[in-house]
Amino acid sequence: MARTDEWLNDERPIQRVGVYADAPIDEQTWPTTVPAVAQFLAQARRGGWEFAPGVTFLVGENGSGKSTLLEGIAEAFGLPAEGGTINGGTETARSVSPLASWLRIERSPRAPRWGFFLRAETMHGYYSYLDDLPGSPPSLHTLSHGESFNALLDDKLDHPRYRTGLACLDEPEAALSFSSTLRWLASLDRMRARGTQVICATHSPVLAALPGATILEFGEWGIRTSAWEELELVRAHRSFLDAPGRFFRHLLD
Repeated sequence: MARTDEWLNDERPIQRVGVYADAPIDEQTWPTTVPAVAQFLAQARRGGWEFAPGVTFLVGENGSGKSTLLEGIAEAFGLPAEGGTINGGTETARSVSPLASWLRIERSPRAPRWGFFLRAETMHGYYSYLDDLPGSPPSLHTLSHGESFNALLDDKLDHPRYRTGLACLDEPEAALSFSSTLRWLASLDRMRARGTQVICATHSPVLAALPGATILEFGEWGIRTSAWEELELVRAHRSFLDAPGRFFRHLLD
C-alpha cells in the first residue's frame, strides 16, 4: 500500500521515458548511431529510462547526443521543437530527428502539465511569437542575448506562479556571462525546491556544479552517471586555467 501511495503522490512531469512498440527505429541511421542515443533507446525499450526529481544535467562533447536527446524528450512531452511553452511557441521547420515520435512519456498521476523548452539557437523565433500576442510585454528583441535569457528566467522559469512543471534547457550558458551563470545556478536551486523538474544540456562546469543534481555524462561509451569532479569537462577547464600555456604550445604557431 505504501508503494501505491508513493506512486500516487509522485508529481514528476516525467517519471520515465519509454519507446512505442511500433516505433520504426532504424539502428543503422542517425540518431540511433550516436552511442548515447542508442543506449537511451535500449533502456527505454527494456522498461523505461527514469528521470529523478530535481535537476538532471546532460554533459558531453559536441556531437555526443545531448541536444538531440533533450529535443526529442521536449517534443515528446508536447513542447515546441524550437522553444516555448506547452501553450505555444514557434515552428519554422520540423525537427530533422524522428526521435520524438518514438518516445512515450510516462507522467506521474499528479504531475502538472506546464512546461518550457529553452533552445539557445532558436529563441529569437519565440521572442517574435511573444511579440504577436495581445498585450505582450516589451519585446525581448530589444535586449542583449544574455539579458533576454535572464528575462525568460525571471518571467517563465524561476517565477512563483509556475510552482511545478518541466523545464528543458538546451545550453542556456551560451548567452550568459559568468555572473549571469551564477544567477541561473541559484534559480535552478529555487526551481528544484518548488518542485520543478529540470533537464539541462550544458557545457558549463559552473551550472553542472549545482549540489544534489544528477549528472549524466555522454560520450563514445554512451551515457554514464558521474560526479561533478570526475567530469572530463571539469578536468579540462581546470587544466586550462591552471596552465593555459600548455595548450597554447599545441594550438598556436
